[in-house]
Amino acid sequence: MSPGSDVRAQVRPTRGRLLLLFLMILVVALGLGSRSRMAAAHLPRFLTDYAGDTLWASMVYLCLIFALPRLPVRLAAAWALGLSVLVELSQLIHTPWLDALRANRFAALVLGRGFLASDLVCYAAGVALAAGTELLLSWRRSPTSNPAGASGIRA
Repeated sequence: MSPGSDVRAQVRPTRGRLLLLFLMILVVALGLGSRSRMAAAHLPRFLTDYAGDTLWASMVYLCLIFALPRLPVRLAAAWALGLSVLVELSQLIHTPWLDALRANRFAALVLGRGFLASDLVCYAAGVALAAGTELLLSWRRSPTSNPAGASGIRA
């Protein structure tokens, strides 16, 4: 590539599956915790209202890159946001079998129950947070971005 090429296009993150699994468990725990009575009592209402949806979209991103570890960040972010928006739009559809499925607690966590436009903003924020964090971590680990290496210690 020429020196003027977009360096970000070259970033192909190295994704450790064990780290992704840990992050997925952490995001699930934080998401469920954001819905708890204790969170409602101690956290600002803004967080308890929107953290779950934001973390849900982050989880979609994490699941996608776990399943497809070579998927570039931009493409993973686009797919995660698209899938999140599709799930939200599907909440406008009410058929007896779909409503019965949503009555199940686990299915409701995945599919949701009712459409809210504010969820779309949360999804964009969640995917941006997850993809941005991955880009930042990939950049920091890159040997070309840090001449001293990942440890910061010169040999």
